[in-house]
Amino acid sequence: MTKVAHHLGGVNHIGGIYGVAPTGLLDGREVTTHWRYASDVARCFPNLRVDPRRHLVKDGVFYTSSGPGAAIDLSLTLIEEDYGRHVSSVVAQEFVSAPTNGNGKLPSPLVFDSQPADRFAELIPWIMRNLHEDLSVNTLARRACMSPSHFNRAFKSVFGSAPGEFVETLRINEAKRRLSVPKRTLETIAASVGFADAQTFRRAFERRLGAKPRSYLKNFNGSSIAAASANGEAVLPQTGRMSGAQKGLAIPTQH
Repeated sequence: MTKVAHHLGGVNHIGGIYGVAPTGLLDGREVTTHWRYASDVARCFPNLRVDPRRHLVKDGVFYTSSGPGAAIDLSLTLIEEDYGRHVSSVVAQEFVSAPTNGNGKLPSPLVFDSQPADRFAELIPWIMRNLHEDLSVNTLARRACMSPSHFNRAFKSVFGSAPGEFVETLRINEAKRRLSVPKRTLETIAASVGFADAQTFRRAFERRLGAKPRSYLKNFNGSSIAAASANGEAVLPQTGRMSGAQKGLAIPTQH
């Protein structure tokens, strides 16, 4: 399966490389794939630097992984880039897996914090699934079976920020993804990620990113296309009928 991640990078899992390589986006880049396909990929696409010994490779904005086991490491890497090491560690604990160190290799065994971090093992995934709900300190404290004051202190000690600030960061990150979906209004997006109204959403977005939502998306897309052109990378058309390979590179929304 191949797709363009929300940050406009490419994610390629196992045999999905056959769909991306013909576009030229991976030319000159280091990639990995399942060992069964490595020789054939190298023969079919000589401009790729194929290294099947690595289970996860990041080259520029493109990720490739070698097998089903690497899918968890790939997911944890993307979560860490978007939400930070703490969230990635919590998710890894759910998988009983250690986050990767970013170069496709596992670090020394990860020792997870006990109290109070264990209390948050289920809380963070729940928050991410319920961004549209009331996520006040009182609500989160009840969910974690802690008093609000103790929860607030414990949360800051684990994540380095207050619960409200942490939740707002998750909401803004999710809103950035949803902005890329055509014909969605700011009011709809704001409500879907838990902001009281569009104006509150605009203020939070501008405070965090220094730009209004629509302006940010326009500038970000323009900068990404310009950077890709400057690097000699192919830029896929965004209008008209899409080929099968291009459909595999569509920007996804959250399920």
